[in-house]
Amino acid sequence: MYALVEILGKQYKAVEGETLQVDLLNMEEGSSYETEKVLAVVDGDNARFGTPYVAGASIKATVGSEVKGEKIKVYKFHRRKGYRRTQGHRQQYTMITIDKINA
Repeated sequence: MYALVEILGKQYKAVEGETLQVDLLNMEEGSSYETEKVLAVVDGDNARFGTPYVAGASIKATVGSEVKGEKIKVYKFHRRKGYRRTQGHRQQYTMITIDKINA
């Protein structure tokens, strides 16, 4: 059984017991996170799809640690002008563990 959920405007596949890396949530580690923005619930051959959300479905998760993603290098260059700029970026993420899918 799995569900497609929307968390902070992005869609994720949530499976009970698995850990997801989502955009940074301003929540304490160990606190509980619940959302009712479930787009679809699939259980074997049974599938329920929402318009846009499935009525009565929700996801319960536990907030884990905050991690940083891989470094991305941004390089700007204008030919023949002597213009070169390098900038780095590391996105911050929150790890959440899916506890229960209420269908």
